[in-house]
Amino acid sequence: MKVLIIGSGGREHAIAKKMLESPKVTDVFCAKGNPGMKKDGIQRLDIAEDDHEALISFAKEQGIAWTFVGPEIPLLNGIVDDFQKAGLKIFGPNRAAAMIEGSKEFAKKLMVNNQIPTAEYEAFTDYEAACAYVREKGAPIVIKADGLAAGKGVTVALTLDDALQALKEMMTDHRFGESGDKVVVEEFLAGEEFSLLAFVKDEEVYPMVIAQDHKRAYDGDQGPNTGGMGAYSPVPQISSEIVTSALEKIVKPAALGMIKNDTPFTGILYAGLIATEKGPKVIEFNARFGDPETQVVLPRLTSDLAQIIDDLLNNCKPELTWSERASVGVVLAAEGYPNDYKKGMDIPTFNDQVTVYYAGVADKNEAIVASGGRVLLVEAEADTIEAAQKKVYQALDEATTKNYFYRRDIGDKSK
Repeated sequence: MKVLIIGSGGREHAIAKKMLESPKVTDVFCAKGNPGMKKDGIQRLDIAEDDHEALISFAKEQGIAWTFVGPEIPLLNGIVDDFQKAGLKIFGPNRAAAMIEGSKEFAKKLMVNNQIPTAEYEAFTDYEAACAYVREKGAPIVIKADGLAAGKGVTVALTLDDALQALKEMMTDHRFGESGDKVVVEEFLAGEEFSLLAFVKDEEVYPMVIAQDHKRAYDGDQGPNTGGMGAYSPVPQISSEIVTSALEKIVKPAALGMIKNDTPFTGILYAGLIATEKGPKVIEFNARFGDPETQVVLPRLTSDLAQIIDDLLNNCKPELTWSERASVGVVLAAEGYPNDYKKGMDIPTFNDQVTVYYAGVADKNEAIVASGGRVLLVEAEADTIEAAQKKVYQALDEATTKNYFYRRDIGDKSK
């Protein structure tokens, strides 16, 4: 089989690398991919992910067996709808189903209508009304841009001033463009967060092992929200009972709710969850693999990822098997991220005890240089989280990381 991956980040690097492990796969193309992927034999395709016509032509000309969509924006731009209209197989939700990520209010209504446990909320398009509600409820409180904001459109406001400032930035300063024209204001939930991803085909749900992401920029969950500074799997402090409860009370009802909603979901359903005193509750749903969770979940998958996707697209039951080993991944970010950050730095080299997934990188004079905020992720596997941590941090500490920074506590919450 030849397969096509849409996207260019570390998540897509991990997906493409895993696809290449399959004996069924001869070629993996990535549009547009990034120059770091070439080291793993992934073929970059110089077609933009929003050029659906050119991607469809390529898939037809090359005899691509099926296409896998990595990021959320192509899904919400209707790439699945367009491929299917052209008679091509593609794995991911269509535009209507991708709204589970594209609109926080859409997701909240789905949860309320299907008794899925989540935080109480109100949605607002009027700035003054939102401010009045926040003043009434008090802090801590959570402010979310309704639309996409690259993982940064959420403020966990510990004070009333922080909450009002977040509303101002989203609704009047338009920090996230149209995504912040509507906001969702939620009650603050206390507990341990975790990510539960699943392969979904209509009502069929096949869960993956859980992971824990770290959204804040700095150690101890300090600083601004980012797209994710690292992750690890397994998450031993989250019991199997909590995971089972989340699967039965959240993920499966969400898949059935999407069918009842006339927006059946096929693809990767990501549930960002929190284990509260009253059981697991939903923080957010995404319509695709998480980044950086993918880079620590897929290394633990011992069955064939390409076969799983092929089975789901052909209405067969896939087989999922997982390693007991631990995986830890730490993001190397450009100094200044998630605000204005440096670019053009040389990419550090790392020892052979770790795997590197490239994200914000570009070609320059036949060398690879930093071009994005999250530049790469360093991942290692071992029998324990502590041993995997040791490998990752030894590799990072040995490397030349001037003009970069990384968190030094990824995985510590497991202890």
